[in-house]
Amino acid sequence: MKIMVSACLAGVNCKYNGGNNLNEKVLRLMEDNEVITVCPEQLGGLPTPRVPSEICDGVVMTRDGRVVDQEFRAGAEKCLEIARREEPDLIVLQSRSPSCGVHERYDGTFSGTLTSGAGVTAQLLMENGFHVADVKDL
Repeated sequence: MKIMVSACLAGVNCKYNGGNNLNEKVLRLMEDNEVITVCPEQLGGLPTPRVPSEICDGVVMTRDGRVVDQEFRAGAEKCLEIARREEPDLIVLQSRSPSCGVHERYDGTFSGTLTSGAGVTAQLLMENGFHVADVKDL
């Protein structure tokens, strides 16, 4: 099986704070399957580390008020291009992220409050018919 995975879940230090979200279930999946790792934020041109971002009224903004929507959407488009080229059977993304959150994401107040809805990359991939799972669903 071919799986596309948020790079942070595979241990790549690409999170906003320079760390990762290494996940044992993802590592086990990587042992027996072909894996493509992606970080939409890096693919969109954002540095690591970077100021945390959330979706505020439909626009991705940093905690300090800078609009980074174009970078997030560019990264989402690049992930879609990769998915179309590679045709993964499953895409596993990081929970709660403004890019990768599948079921929920932070609400844009930078208060740690969650809201229903997908991040920009997860949404784009689902709209294009890809089977997308939140890492918590594994």
